[in-house]
Amino acid sequence: MAFTRLLLVLVGAAFPLLLLFSPLPAVASELGVSYGTVANDLPDPSSVVKLLGDNGITMVRIYDANSNVLSSLANTGIKVMVMVPNENLADAASSSGYALQWVKSNVAAYYPATKIHGVAVGNEVFNTKPDQNLNLVPAMTNIQKALAQLNLADAIKVTTPIAFNAVAVSWPPSSGAFSDDIAEPVMKPMLQFLQQTGSYLSVNYYPYLTYMAQPNTFNLDYVLGNPNNPGVVDPNTQLKYSSLLDAQRDATYYAMDKLLLDAQRDATYYAMDKQGASNLDVYHTENGAPSGGQLNGGGGGGGHRRLLQAGGVATIANAQTYINNLMNRVLSGNTGTPYRPNADMNVYIFALFNEDQKGTGADDVEQHFGLFYPNMQKVYEFNFRGTVTPPPTPTTQQSWCVANAAVGDARLQAALDYACGHGADCSAIQSGGSCFQPDTKVAHATYAFNSYYQLNGRTPSSCDFSGAASIVYQAPDMCNPKPSWCVANAAVGDARLQAALDYACSNGADCSAIQPGARCYQPDTKVAHASYAFNDYYQRKNRASGTCDFSGAASIVYHQQPAGTCDATASWCVANAAVGDARLQNALDYACGNGADCSAIQPGGQCFQPDTKASHASYAFNSYYQHKGRASGTCDFSGAGSVVYQQPKVGNCVLPSSG
Repeated sequence: MAFTRLLLVLVGAAFPLLLLFSPLPAVASELGVSYGTVANDLPDPSSVVKLLGDNGITMVRIYDANSNVLSSLANTGIKVMVMVPNENLADAASSSGYALQWVKSNVAAYYPATKIHGVAVGNEVFNTKPDQNLNLVPAMTNIQKALAQLNLADAIKVTTPIAFNAVAVSWPPSSGAFSDDIAEPVMKPMLQFLQQTGSYLSVNYYPYLTYMAQPNTFNLDYVLGNPNNPGVVDPNTQLKYSSLLDAQRDATYYAMDKLLLDAQRDATYYAMDKQGASNLDVYHTENGAPSGGQLNGGGGGGGHRRLLQAGGVATIANAQTYINNLMNRVLSGNTGTPYRPNADMNVYIFALFNEDQKGTGADDVEQHFGLFYPNMQKVYEFNFRGTVTPPPTPTTQQSWCVANAAVGDARLQAALDYACGHGADCSAIQSGGSCFQPDTKVAHATYAFNSYYQLNGRTPSSCDFSGAASIVYQAPDMCNPKPSWCVANAAVGDARLQAALDYACSNGADCSAIQPGARCYQPDTKVAHASYAFNDYYQRKNRASGTCDFSGAASIVYHQQPAGTCDATASWCVANAAVGDARLQNALDYACGNGADCSAIQPGGQCFQPDTKASHASYAFNSYYQHKGRASGTCDFSGAGSVVYQQPKVGNCVLPSSG
């Protein structure tokens, strides 16, 4: 995924586009995932294949032809698209022998046990390897010939994913046109090749990123694909667009038609049929939305980053809305566009996992496109089997209000003063208070805004503060002056505990972790399982009064998580002693200088002993990791740290599971 694709909406002169073929009836569209591996913490391929099967995912795209992945996919029935890497294009273009050997080694060796159905020749070549533009179609041709030579060409199609910014003019859609430098020399012969071989054009679509780059240009509902938004009308055709994705799709179709039409027949066919020209399908080889992070502002060669100016749109809630709306369209068969009402919509959701080595750091949106975290837990709810989970409703879903640092300290202070003066309990952020540290405007404002928001029933309007705040649906890194947990009361007996446990699990608690074989199944006692279920229910209900009672089977405890309580999502960051004291010291200094609370490992502090680099580094690394919300990439320290899922103990000091 290359971020040069971010669309600048260009307005071109109207161009009457005409039809060469009648539209084909839509066939059932398919939904899959793009399985990227630019990360150092992903599960092994066999675990990933099980994850795909467990979630009803029947189609996957990979960015190479990894033998472990292809072998793991054997006999599963999962369709897979493999890829010829960009660096191999020149060889594939210049040598039919090379192409044949590549197909033998990376396709024929696994097919048909592994259901390979497509070969992507490169990925976003126009953006990432423009010096290979003219090699693209020859490489595709040689790969196609190799498949034909091995009698695989009917079952396996050749394509190449292009970034949507190859469509240089995209508004209005009827003026859609490919960039001049690639239109005639590359795209025209490519489209002809795809037609002749019965294949399809592949495009990586990211309308959500278009919005993030230009938040004042579009209505958010239009971008997310929500119903009942005002929509936008193409002034040339009077076709109305209810989603930015459909406008981008039609711009692609018009651009394709422009290259494939015979100019002498334009007027005739445009008059006869305005509903689509070429018979080429378009696959969405990537389509997704980030659940967090910032865009890389770039510019000026300095690589400087900027906070989002789009009101915090890179949120779990918005990503869930976009993805579920997209899935719902594909699964329901409602896949047409205003220009192509019968169009298919075969989509690979980008991406399967959050990938911690993409982009420029943990706060880069490129690391936040996953449907799953690397531990294989969902980032948000979705369903590939046809019952699409609706997005969360802010009034009932657990949510928080956090400060937007981009507005600056002056606006944060004004909003903070308003919140504290209108009901928010700000005593904990006063000097000496339990949440005074860290003493920053952002931290204090987040505390005050959230207090005000919770006090006002979590209504959307109570978390605005003139753009200084936004709602999030994952617990932020925020001080809690009085944490609490809900635990089982063993005295009521196993029968009452079981009844209350069943109630909790059936009414919102996630009890998957206490099933046989899961991380919190042991100890296998009613008290332990009930404590887990009760606490999950209690936390999901925002620790509201009455949510930890269960007819006397539970009670609230304060100050520290009860001993023996299992947290299925908890993880810690510990030092890797093998890298040596010098590297540990450098990483320790970085952690302590960038947010970790290292006071406990100073001489005389409660965790100073044992006085070793490894123990001090473990404490500092974990403090930094928890402070950053256990985000991917925040426990690396150039190889000096690693994530563990059982609470570590260093000497007499137990590493905490919160910042």
